[in-house]
Amino acid sequence: MRCPHVVVFGAVLLTACGGGNNDALLGTLERDRIELVAEAQEPIIEIAVREGEAVAIDQLLLRLDPQAAEARLAQARAAALQAERQLAELQAGARVEQRRQARALAAAAAARALAEEREFGRVEPLVGQGVLPASALDRQRALRDGAAAERDAAAERLAELERGTRAEVVEQAAAALERARGQVAELELALARHQVRAPRAGVVDALPYEHGERPPRGAPVVVLLAAGQPYARVYVPEPLRTAVGAGTRATVRIDGSPRDWRGEVRYVSAEAAFTPYYALNERDRSRLSYLAEVVLTEADAASLPTGMPVEVRLPVTAGGP
Repeated sequence: MRCPHVVVFGAVLLTACGGGNNDALLGTLERDRIELVAEAQEPIIEIAVREGEAVAIDQLLLRLDPQAAEARLAQARAAALQAERQLAELQAGARVEQRRQARALAAAAAARALAEEREFGRVEPLVGQGVLPASALDRQRALRDGAAAERDAAAERLAELERGTRAEVVEQAAAALERARGQVAELELALARHQVRAPRAGVVDALPYEHGERPPRGAPVVVLLAAGQPYARVYVPEPLRTAVGAGTRATVRIDGSPRDWRGEVRYVSAEAAFTPYYALNERDRSRLSYLAEVVLTEADAASLPTGMPVEVRLPVTAGGP
């Protein structure tokens, strides 16, 4: 993680060395800094490492209390199971017993409608002959029509059960099941993140919180310095900027080391370290500097300690390579 630099005082020191083609830049030896944050605001129940300890990739570093996340996950799994059963029920359709019952009700309604229709046929001539009052015909007509309506309704209910559930209803249930499963997957991932693990090999640089503390969500709980090749962080002065880019070779001297180390520029900032960088005269422009990172390319450089002062020499001059 690169740290932003807005104003730099005394960050650049140019020193003439030897033959005059080497400009020495002062800086420090650094490694990639990885901040691992708390995914939930829960108490720390275990710290599995110590500051300064070397860790392997995927090694457990710290655990947050998972009880609340486990409860939410259990609820989501129950909802997913309910949605799964509902979909299965809709796909299976009505039970055999339900269809038999519907057929029996439809047959009974049809028989009653037939009986009322025949009774109406007997009442109608009697009313015409004056044997029965007209109101008797009206009552029988109402009974006949009601029985016919019940017969039709029973037949429709039977047809609905035999055709099964509509495709649209099944699709809605399937979508609800997928949504429930997605929630389960999301909560499973959130629960897994209560265990903070090393994303890459490195050294534990800082443990900002103690066992039992409740860090806020998003706060760094473990800081790692990545293993592998370190790099020198220096500032390239404006007169040398056009001659320095990714791949430029360099020589690095480290305090306490009797030898020079080979390096290679991997990054140069596109923005000057002090602003404003526009509308400057020639004198002011010469004081601009650009953050650069020079990787030590020799294999045994991986054992060098972080934070050591370094001196970087680039084989370029202000006029070019």
